[in-house]
Amino acid sequence: MLAMDQGVVEEWLSEYKTLPDSAVSAYAASLKDKGALVPALYKVIRENYSELLEPVCHQLFEFYRSGEPQLQRFTLQFLPELLWSLLSVSAARDPHTSGCIEALLLGIYNLEIVDKDGQSKVLSFTVPSLSKPSVYHEEQNVILVFQPSAIGSIALTEGALANHGLSRVVYTGPLLQRENFTAQNRFEVLTFLLLCYNAALSYMSSISLQTLCQISSRVCICGYPRQQIRRYKGISTRMTVTSEFLVQLLTGIHYALCNGEAELGSKALDDVLYRAQLELFPEALLVGNAIKSTQQGAALKSNTKEGARSIQVEITPTASRISRNAVTSLSIRGHRWKRHAESQEVSVDNEAAPGGVVVPDISVTGVSSERMPNGDSLRPRSDGRSHPDGETLGGAPEVSQDPRSHESATRGQEVRRQKSMRRMVENESSGSASIGRSQH
Repeated sequence: MLAMDQGVVEEWLSEYKTLPDSAVSAYAASLKDKGALVPALYKVIRENYSELLEPVCHQLFEFYRSGEPQLQRFTLQFLPELLWSLLSVSAARDPHTSGCIEALLLGIYNLEIVDKDGQSKVLSFTVPSLSKPSVYHEEQNVILVFQPSAIGSIALTEGALANHGLSRVVYTGPLLQRENFTAQNRFEVLTFLLLCYNAALSYMSSISLQTLCQISSRVCICGYPRQQIRRYKGISTRMTVTSEFLVQLLTGIHYALCNGEAELGSKALDDVLYRAQLELFPEALLVGNAIKSTQQGAALKSNTKEGARSIQVEITPTASRISRNAVTSLSIRGHRWKRHAESQEVSVDNEAAPGGVVVPDISVTGVSSERMPNGDSLRPRSDGRSHPDGETLGGAPEVSQDPRSHESATRGQEVRRQKSMRRMVENESSGSASIGRSQH
């Protein structure tokens, strides 16, 4: 560590101790103007044997315990590096060098699981429903900056009213106070700390997001063949992880992907999916593959590291876009009534036919006719009247005036005559043959 960086850290340690309570807010706002302070503090945390590590951890805890939101976010930006220091020391089986880091992380955890009155918190999460507006589902990709006015309203249908207030809410907690890290509670505490970090992602600096992506890759590839592909020459011991821990890492990686860290975020996403496949973690695979599918063909905000922070999501369609084709119970009931009315009309027609109503008959000769109830057909006469079939005027049969039908009838008669002649010849030949056999 350079002497200049050490001087910056020592000055930072001394000035906060002399601040009165009324000047804490102004001091918290001035920390973002100290550009050399954050890199210097990262160097202190990365040097496990630095003499400044313990006072730095103590002051970071004082920042968080003060309750000032800006000071708390200043401490949270170092959380990824603190997690990596703890995990790497645990993998190297040298716990004596991480005592102050463990105390800092446990202190933040114990402060977050209780409210201002010291009562245990119960966290709740509402599962998104397709019947209500949500930033988790829609039809087209847009960039959302988490403004409530940007979320459209859905059509007011009977289904929406019926499902109103029936959203599924998941609760977690109350969590237990922890005094030290053990193999059983380590990832329970670290996962909750990452949840707190992800809740303040929009306030995190670029160096914090970069650190999050880097430690995500290291945790997932150390001790596996992929470590050689990434050319990471750090520790080669495999680290135990849980599915919930990887899901929280993926949440931060998704945010980093869409806010200027496309390269590091893509590598971290691939490494987390690689580890999730090896461990067969369904939750991590589901979230990771969902993030990866949304990034394919999408333009990431890789060149906008400053300004409004956002995540690329989809917005629910507004009422004007879906109200025209909205399927409601009323529209379904109207559709059923229409089908029922049509079926009744068809049944009435079928029942009325045998009752004496005249049914039109189709004639292949082109002459229209109607059928009487007794089965006889009525054919039109030249004077416009009709007579039953078989009762012709003057005893003479009526011939169709269509030349095509006359030609067809003549051809049919010729065919029948030829067939009768052929049968007569065959009968005569068969009769002569039988007489010859009897004489012989």
